[in-house]
Amino acid sequence: MTALISNIQHYTIHDGPGIRTAVFFMGCTMQCIWCSNPETLEMRPRLASHPEKCLTQAKCGLCADVCPRGLIAFDGGGLLESISISHECGNCRGCANACPPRAIRAWGESMTVPQLMRMIEGDRGFYDRSGGGATLTGGEVMLQWEFAAELLKSCQDARINTCVETALHCPTEHMEAVYRHADFVITDIKHMDSTAHKNITGVGNELVLYNLRRTVELGKKLVIRTPVIPGYNGDEENIRATAAFIRDELGGNIAAYQLLPYRPLGVEKYKALGIPYPMAAYDAPPREEWEQNLTYLAAMVTDEYGLPAMPGTSGKVEY
Repeated sequence: MTALISNIQHYTIHDGPGIRTAVFFMGCTMQCIWCSNPETLEMRPRLASHPEKCLTQAKCGLCADVCPRGLIAFDGGGLLESISISHECGNCRGCANACPPRAIRAWGESMTVPQLMRMIEGDRGFYDRSGGGATLTGGEVMLQWEFAAELLKSCQDARINTCVETALHCPTEHMEAVYRHADFVITDIKHMDSTAHKNITGVGNELVLYNLRRTVELGKKLVIRTPVIPGYNGDEENIRATAAFIRDELGGNIAAYQLLPYRPLGVEKYKALGIPYPMAAYDAPPREEWEQNLTYLAAMVTDEYGLPAMPGTSGKVEY
């Protein structure tokens, strides 16, 4: 059994308790307009180009030399211009492997559970000292649910704490199979209005909310997050509706409700992949404004709805 994995990130501290190893799965069931991991949106390998790192064709040119189909293009100055990874590309990854300065990066590699376990086990010392473990994220983990369940089971067999970060827009039976080996879950409520949810993610929220209820019924430790985007879902009305849902329909059974700021972290990735950034025209508020707003909203949710709300991910969470 293999899964298409985009990245392994070591020593993360925002994806669960302690120091963790995050495994990023390819493919997603949503198209969030602020997504910071565009390389994971499709269930296929991707090539990204970074011309600013290119040594020029005259000084190097190794990528063009190894490409069997002549799909590497250079501009008038000899800098890497683009890579065609359309149907003509066989995804041999030769250009990325040959590039000394990594001006070409390959995203998406088929990996087995034993391969990933060797990487996860390599960080065991950090887990033991910090109470950390492994977090499966993406993309959407549930698109490769059978592999995810097997990987989590291997982690638990090795006494490694496990977490799944999922958008929950997935068949409930797949979710439940993965949950059998997950110590806790991180998910989002992006908008309480289904039409608005579809406008910013591509799908409605009915299945997400149903799976959230089921998650609580199964007794899973749960962290819920809302990426607060002023002009899209950051209004007080939506945050109040979200808090009311958590309190009234989930019984307040969460470890934390985290209100996250908008950060254009994926802009360079979009450019490297040749994909237009959906929020390129968005005028984000200054830091002092969004920090004040998140602090206000978190205090409101805590005081009026009795939930453990916090701005950002740095607050103390009782996992």
